[in-house]
Amino acid sequence: MDDELAALAEAHGVATYYEDAGQRRADVDPDVVVAVLAQLDVDASTPEAVRRALAAPRPEPKTLVLREGEVLEGTGTVVLEDGGEVTLPAELPLGYHRLGDRTVVVAPRGLRPVPKTWGWMLQLYAMRSAESWGMGDFADLATIARRSAEELDAGVLLVNPVQAISPTAPVERSPYSPSSRRFANPLYLRITDLPAYRDADAATRAAVDALRSDNDTELIDYDAVWTAKKAALELLWADVDHVAPEGDLKDFARFCALAETHGPDWRSWPEPQRDPATATADPDRVAFHAWLQDLCEQQLADARRAAGAMPVGIVHDLPVGVHPGGADTWAVRDAFAPDVRVGAPPDAFSQLGQDWNLPPWRPDKLAEQGYEPFRAVIRNVLKHADGIRIDHVAGLWRLWWIPPGEPPKRGTYVHYDDNAMLAVLTLEAHRADAVVVGEDLGTVEPKVTEALHAHGMLSSAVLWFQRDYDQPGHPLVPPEKWTTSAMASISTHDLPTVAGFLSAEHVRVRADLGQFEGAPDGEYRSAARERAELVELLEQEGVAADDLITAFHALLARAPSLLLLTSPQDALGETRQPNLPGTVDQYPNWRIPLPVGLAELFADARVRRVAAALASGRGR
Repeated sequence: MDDELAALAEAHGVATYYEDAGQRRADVDPDVVVAVLAQLDVDASTPEAVRRALAAPRPEPKTLVLREGEVLEGTGTVVLEDGGEVTLPAELPLGYHRLGDRTVVVAPRGLRPVPKTWGWMLQLYAMRSAESWGMGDFADLATIARRSAEELDAGVLLVNPVQAISPTAPVERSPYSPSSRRFANPLYLRITDLPAYRDADAATRAAVDALRSDNDTELIDYDAVWTAKKAALELLWADVDHVAPEGDLKDFARFCALAETHGPDWRSWPEPQRDPATATADPDRVAFHAWLQDLCEQQLADARRAAGAMPVGIVHDLPVGVHPGGADTWAVRDAFAPDVRVGAPPDAFSQLGQDWNLPPWRPDKLAEQGYEPFRAVIRNVLKHADGIRIDHVAGLWRLWWIPPGEPPKRGTYVHYDDNAMLAVLTLEAHRADAVVVGEDLGTVEPKVTEALHAHGMLSSAVLWFQRDYDQPGHPLVPPEKWTTSAMASISTHDLPTVAGFLSAEHVRVRADLGQFEGAPDGEYRSAARERAELVELLEQEGVAADDLITAFHALLARAPSLLLLTSPQDALGETRQPNLPGTVDQYPNWRIPLPVGLAELFADARVRRVAAALASGRGR
């Protein structure tokens, strides 16, 4: 790497090397660095261009970050968030303030302590009840919250992302590729709980009831559910007073109205419609989609109230990004690097790297905008939540950028101002009185986890990965030695369920799909060895192993981690995991319903045993 190119890359937060999963130095090809710099509007195409870019004056930071109690030195007048003014030097209150054309973020030093409790990790779409239409909905979420607290002594629910999709068919199935992270998904509305349904005449209610989609399908049929619910909502909308939306909601609703006509990806729309400044949408359809968001807010608020007896409540999951042609990149495009895809470098699981097909924030544009786009995302999720889980929380520090036309392994890390990102997250969570959990699994720098804990946030701990990697053979770490400041579980939605792990179902499925380079015999042996190690840990801990599913939960209950979570799938002995990474249609990702309905879930003896094991562990 040329020294001048390396210096320019460092000045813009672009990595010229990184530490791979094996803790070895991996150098980035110079042409990749040049291509990534170009996505930040930095010309490094020739040595002369590099020198010009290095010689160009660097603008002063557009965002300043302070912690509560710190003094902002200097001269000038700060316009406070509430409209007041303060002359510098001064200690500023919490909030977002203005110093000339710069934003000053003043954040708390940390969040309130997190109560110690246990709860569920929910794939809400899978939680079908007698009242829901083909998939779980927001009313089911309220039922689970209320009954889990009253009957099982549960204190927290982690819900899969319920952010907005494009209102088109085929429906995007993955909850981790939303059209917008600022708005909610009307696919989860309980139609018969809507005020418009209750107020409708008998004929309209009958017409709506006749649209109800099948609740007994083998897999969740998103297209059928959306078709039925949209038709029902259209019938009810006919008698609703139309209100013209404003601000961000108006832009989102305009996108939805245009997507109905031109498709879910704005990049393929007619030229005038691609730009919000020149786009024209039917005002009635704009008002309709804004109404759907109002309904979502009402039902999400109802679910949160139903969780009112829980020590924590409902924690919503925040995906790492959005669909490249969705509502957020249409309305807030200046904040994104639209031609870049986020992913991950090669590792043992993905030897060619990973491409998540999600456009990243531009760190320079975030700073110029006072982090308002990031603020809006966090604030809108926390409007109806008691907590937030940040998927791939290391993305607040750095993201793997894959430049246009390159495979996943031909990328590099671009660094963000983690001090500013954490300040915004801490301030918004403080204002919402919410807990924050960072998903820090996989290859994550130690400073990420350390910073989470320093800010009063929780990291993540998963039984399968709790090993001492500094010791030969990487032995399992006993639960009592796990981190206290963590949300701990046995598995996750991307990993085998307990029953699937015990039966090596995850190996069988991947072998059937041809995901192994050679014969799967070695994978089966590895799975058997890991199973034996876990059974041995049970014996060492004195946990009865006659019922292994309950036993693993009893083992988890010994962890001091503040939050202990399991999934209904794990409690019920479901062998199929919700999502199989590396597949799209080869495996029924995000479409597998729970094998029982909600009423049966709470009556199931297996669920009661698991709940009792986890609840008893909270008294330790």
